[in-house]
Amino acid sequence: MTPTSPAPGTPTRRDFIRKAGALGGAATFGIGNPGAWAAGSDAPEKKEVKIGFIPLTDCASVVMASVLGFDKKYGVKIIPSKEASWAGVRDKLVNGELDMSHVLYGLIYGVHVGVGGPKKDMAVLMGLNRNGQAITLSKALADKGAVDGPSLAKVMAKEKREYTFAGTFPTSTHTMWLNYWLAASGISPVSDAKVIVVPPPQMVANMRVGNMDGFCVGEPWGQRAIIDKIGVTAITTQDIWKDHPEKVLGTRAEFVKANPNTCRAVMMAILEASKWIDASLQNKMKMADTVAEKSYINTSVDAINQRILGRYENGMGKTWDDPNHMKFFDDGAVNFPYLSDGMWFLTQHKRWGLIKEHPDYLAAAKQINQIDLYKEVAGAMKVSVPKDVMRTSKLMDGTVWDGKDPKKYADSFKVKA
Repeated sequence: MTPTSPAPGTPTRRDFIRKAGALGGAATFGIGNPGAWAAGSDAPEKKEVKIGFIPLTDCASVVMASVLGFDKKYGVKIIPSKEASWAGVRDKLVNGELDMSHVLYGLIYGVHVGVGGPKKDMAVLMGLNRNGQAITLSKALADKGAVDGPSLAKVMAKEKREYTFAGTFPTSTHTMWLNYWLAASGISPVSDAKVIVVPPPQMVANMRVGNMDGFCVGEPWGQRAIIDKIGVTAITTQDIWKDHPEKVLGTRAEFVKANPNTCRAVMMAILEASKWIDASLQNKMKMADTVAEKSYINTSVDAINQRILGRYENGMGKTWDDPNHMKFFDDGAVNFPYLSDGMWFLTQHKRWGLIKEHPDYLAAAKQINQIDLYKEVAGAMKVSVPKDVMRTSKLMDGTVWDGKDPKKYADSFKVKA
């Protein structure tokens, strides 16, 4: 449904944005007065919004926006929908069973360009988190000395057999982190190993029965493998790329076009939840208690509440405090949908042969990432936005990614498909 033209004197979206900014953004709309948002043409077109999530720690901002009532504050009701796999999320997003989802950056980009699913114009509304994933190697491999990339390469060279690793989806962030890390150690994920797809909640069970030698997944499943003594942490993804983009709030382009006010309302609720999570230790602990419940992640709280504070152990006696642990807000830096972040995943899809020809990287990112919409929301909520829609990052192998020449970057790797 598209909003009709407002009657004379009805507040317009521009009026709303200006007023919200002048009055301090989110504080303008009291939880007890949801109608403060839903004025005239600014009313969300769809009041109930079904948002998919996979049982992972980084679904927390979607869950907490609903649990804490931030959604009602902005005139919508978020209905979190627990999904079994990323393939299921893809199908339900594409066919409209889900309005939005906590979703893999690379899944949205893959579907948009026609890989990893049926081609459909997609949209990234905002980032949900940075960092906080990990690559786990089996205890059996660790016992043979494979505890990081170089030592894994040595063990694989010495003991020839088929090695199997798991990502979460063909175009996923996790498969790209896994491939990048293997390649940086001289291991081709195409010719030297088999990379399979396993849904996140099934990773630990599959490693327990010997179906894989290693996996890359979001928390709490890396920590769960350590608690259950079946795996060790070889590397965290923030050590592959510090402050890397991870999950996003994704939807179809047509949904954004038909429901712009709904999108803004949901983004505000989730942005407020993101800020709330990062605000204090107490909030993080409450979040961990909540998302550990059966209706969300269904695991013990101890699998969640250490790594979200940056308290890591690798399963071999090493413990450390990591300042680059999972973040949900970080003064808005997490949530801004940088064009270069989305483009990076396409360069890796090309690198590993998922895309045969170079796409127009920048055009795709501009179509998918809803930067103008995000800036409106951030402006209304007094959340900082960066000056540039690109950012520069150095990855673990010293390679610098700035989004300026994606074709050259994608072709520059020695280890590729």
